[in-house]
Amino acid sequence: MVTSGTPDSAGTSGTSGSPGTSGSPGTEAFRAARDLLLAHREDHDTAYERFRWPRPAEFNWALDWFDVIARDNERTALWIVEADGAERRWSYAELSRRSDQVANWLRGRGVRAGDPLLLMLGNQLELWETILAAMKLRAVLIPATPLLGPADLADRIDRGAVRHVVAGAGDVDKFADVPGDYTRIAVGGAAAGDGWLAYAEAYREPAGFTPDGPTGADEPLLRYFTSGTTARAKLVEHTHTSYPAGHLSTMYWIGLRPGDVHLNVSSPGWAKHAWSSVFAPWNAEATVFVYNYARFDAPALLAELDRCGVTSFCAPPTVWRMLIQADLSRLRTPPEIVVGAGEPLNPEVIEQVRAAWGVTIRDGYGQTETTAQIGNPPGQRVKPGSMGRPLPGYPVVLIDPLTGEPGDDGEVCLDLSRRPAALMTGYHGDPELTATVMAGGYYHTGDLAARDADGYLSYVGRTDDVFKASDYRVSPFELESVLLEHEAVAEAAVVPSPDPVRLAVPKAYVVLASGWAPTEETARAIFAYSRRRLAPYLRIRRLEFADLPKTISGKIRRTELRAAERDKHGAADARPPGEYREDQLS
Repeated sequence: MVTSGTPDSAGTSGTSGSPGTSGSPGTEAFRAARDLLLAHREDHDTAYERFRWPRPAEFNWALDWFDVIARDNERTALWIVEADGAERRWSYAELSRRSDQVANWLRGRGVRAGDPLLLMLGNQLELWETILAAMKLRAVLIPATPLLGPADLADRIDRGAVRHVVAGAGDVDKFADVPGDYTRIAVGGAAAGDGWLAYAEAYREPAGFTPDGPTGADEPLLRYFTSGTTARAKLVEHTHTSYPAGHLSTMYWIGLRPGDVHLNVSSPGWAKHAWSSVFAPWNAEATVFVYNYARFDAPALLAELDRCGVTSFCAPPTVWRMLIQADLSRLRTPPEIVVGAGEPLNPEVIEQVRAAWGVTIRDGYGQTETTAQIGNPPGQRVKPGSMGRPLPGYPVVLIDPLTGEPGDDGEVCLDLSRRPAALMTGYHGDPELTATVMAGGYYHTGDLAARDADGYLSYVGRTDDVFKASDYRVSPFELESVLLEHEAVAEAAVVPSPDPVRLAVPKAYVVLASGWAPTEETARAIFAYSRRRLAPYLRIRRLEFADLPKTISGKIRRTELRAAERDKHGAADARPPGEYREDQLS
């Protein structure tokens, strides 16, 4: 189904009139799996039972899927709206031709199959062109956010054994002191000079691309540096199957349909951008929509959602929490599809969006190491606080961290005897870590969850975030969800604070909503709310108003907050400056 007002809405799925209906055996295997999920979009049980991952021996998504559906297809594949109001659209056919030109030019610059290519661009046309072109060449993409500095880039180029760099002209100076024998390609600006080649020269190449040879489905395609919430960033390796075909699960969770206009709030360089701004929408033959702002502006974003007829919207919890502080009722036609990912959604956010738009934000769970593993797909009952059920193709098992036995509470794991095609091959250059997370016949996510009688899973927390207080197990997420229901709280992170009697007590670091001051009166109000909503052993006992340390991708670094608590308290129980305590304010 395509909503009225959606641009370029002619055509539906590959089985009912898609522009491209032929291709390789890999194309047909992919199409069959994709179409089964579309046919059972709102029937999770049937989709889960009948879905099988496409596992062709050879597969190149850019050639065997994108180019096939792009033949004579003038529907919009990519639509970018700039903050100043300028906008451009590119059709499937146009992106196919342009990526051919870029692939031909990159090949002339020495890019070969297996070469690691670091791609550091913002939300701009050249990003999507280069992704497709590199896939056609069988190069190995290493996406990088433009927020990286020289030290991070040096680490990525060294550990990633980078042979080629494609970066924006505004970022070329960052590479001045980054050693390595790598081709330098600049996008935009004066570009050429000082050893940098001008990307714009690619458009002089002829369209029409002939691959050097077949693409093995298990050849490496992507190496992602994780955001590093607890340690040095890991280097996750995916293949030509695991991410392109793997994101059939993501397409299903979101509920994307041919002709949808999908806006995903995510920055290039991180896995979530590939999830929802490349593979999932183009798997569905939808439009990738980008609102390319430099500074987040909730009213402006809502206005573009309305003006452009966005039908599907995905955003991380941080963005949803900022949006609900704006006037959601301004939208005349809210998106039909709304999902959240990155971190668990809090029930208060879900309820406010439902009240304003009449739709329910559906949570989902996955990792850089996988695609969407667990989620609430369309048409299913959404249980408050649950991230849903295992998605088609994912054999999820909960393993007790102490006994190693499966049960209804434990670490989220994947049964390797039914290994999902979407699972990474491992951590590049780190066989020991790979062996650790694949131990015992399971892939270990490091996340804890609980399963109810209906098979719904609720997120408990990271294995290293859950802590003991007075011998009770405390899930920070549970407490944070309650805090976020208070009108004064914009963001919150709960960590253990050393205590001589209880071993540890829950302490909240709080970012205040607009209009609230970091005063004793505000702290007293939050403590009182905590007492009313939480059991005595779960209450917030200490509180501090502060900005939250985050990774470059926006995830809260609770490991820094835990370390700060140990440093502040040590063996003494003296109250550090800026900390409020419940027993002193009640």
